[in-house]
Amino acid sequence: MDMLKPAAAYARYSSDNQRDESIDAQLRAIEDYAKRNGYRIVKVYIDKAKSATTDKRPEFQHMVQDSDLDLFSAVIVHKLDRFSRNKYDSATYKRKLKRNGVKLLSVTENLDDSPESTILESVIEGMAEYFSKNLAREVMKGMKETALQCKHTGGTPPLGYDIDPATKRYLLNESEAEAIREIFSMYLNGYGYRRMISELNRKGFKTKKGRPFGKNSIRELLRNEKYSGVYVFNRASSKNDSGVRNNHQDKEDASIIRIDGGVPAIISKEDFQKAQRKMAANKRQPGFYRAKEIYLLSGLIFCGECGLAMQGNHRRGNDKRPKYISYRCGHRDRTKQCNNKEIRREYIEMYVLDQLEQHLFNEAAIPRLLKMLNEYQSKTRSQVDKELSTFKKNLAETQKQIENIITAIGNGFFHETFKSRMSELEEEKLSLETSIHQLKARTTTTEITEDNLRRLLSMFRQFVAEKNIPECKKFIDHYVDRVTVYHDRLDVTLKLMLSNGQKDNSYSFSTSTKITTLSKTYQKAVGI
Repeated sequence: MDMLKPAAAYARYSSDNQRDESIDAQLRAIEDYAKRNGYRIVKVYIDKAKSATTDKRPEFQHMVQDSDLDLFSAVIVHKLDRFSRNKYDSATYKRKLKRNGVKLLSVTENLDDSPESTILESVIEGMAEYFSKNLAREVMKGMKETALQCKHTGGTPPLGYDIDPATKRYLLNESEAEAIREIFSMYLNGYGYRRMISELNRKGFKTKKGRPFGKNSIRELLRNEKYSGVYVFNRASSKNDSGVRNNHQDKEDASIIRIDGGVPAIISKEDFQKAQRKMAANKRQPGFYRAKEIYLLSGLIFCGECGLAMQGNHRRGNDKRPKYISYRCGHRDRTKQCNNKEIRREYIEMYVLDQLEQHLFNEAAIPRLLKMLNEYQSKTRSQVDKELSTFKKNLAETQKQIENIITAIGNGFFHETFKSRMSELEEEKLSLETSIHQLKARTTTTEITEDNLRRLLSMFRQFVAEKNIPECKKFIDHYVDRVTVYHDRLDVTLKLMLSNGQKDNSYSFSTSTKITTLSKTYQKAVGI
């Protein structure tokens, strides 16, 4: 008859340079301990690459649940820190095991039920938790030093980048970067997530893991500041008490490392900021794409009196009075702190479309626009050429200093400062080469011709005539920068993008009208 008491073995290793051999060693020690102390191992639970600072361990939870099934009378671990490094979790789960009649035994820590052992056990658990937190702090300290040098701190790099194995710095992956440019371009041109995903997958683009795009992957890419050339580290919030991290929640700015120019830029800073503003506006207005009423100026129209975004609003009509649809200041309903009048949607949207036609999309405006745009483009190219010349001159000087040090070493002259100076010069050289690459990309612009402008004119007129609301919305998002409504007047700022992929090159100008003039002009047009 088997007189040995049934016991379970629990083994674990975290991801810090441990392997399967660690598990094997733990299990051998547990097996030896069981034989010496009258136990027979009936179940084995193993968590691989799982931290003991959290209870989110599948086999650990499985073991705790099984303790209620009377399968074993003890759980044997190699050390108590294999069970948990969190004192709260340790006390909670030991209480559950005890309630189920199951002891927790440690191979290396000889503990019994005496008061002295209870105190010793508490000290051991406290030391394990301290060790874990101290290790995390030291690791973070080292990672911050790496981050301050704009080097990769581990994990998979974002889509659009590879890591240089020698320098650990970010390199452009041009084929992936094209997908990023497509994503930001489509988003800023009014594409919804579904349409963006469909277009990306149709064109054969893939995520970093080689999978088709989904909604969550698009949202995270749009939030990644690295794409604007800013190296970012320690942005996401810390794990909570349950070991869960909310990647959508940022830490305070003081805790985040941000280095402008620390990674190669894929999009302009202006485009990145526009995308963030649009995402924030969509978050405030989640029902836009499901709304019965579509507001062409959503996200672009603001109250001139208090600065808050204006929102679409409608009141039900009846047989005598038509439905009243308008834009009104967000403060008007919520806080009553702004008394700016609401303005009819039909009036303001027709005015904006008319301004687009008057200033951009008409035959008479084409020669004037062509002249202005080419002058602007020429001026921008001249400024870029000057910057390029300065960077090239600095690069040549840096390269010369590097060669001088190499020559000195080759002639048998060496000084301790050479090593640190060489490292500084190599970093400076890499930074200058990155800046030159970015500037060269800005000079590659699409030629602006009368045919280009006429095609835009034709498309715009067709969409307005057909009342193609989604396409009109795209034109407005692309060519209207801001609409500001005051008590007595309305200001509209129009913009022109001068190149594909480099929308920081833009020309903008404003137009204005009195509110009273607006009402008189469009009352008849909308049949009121």
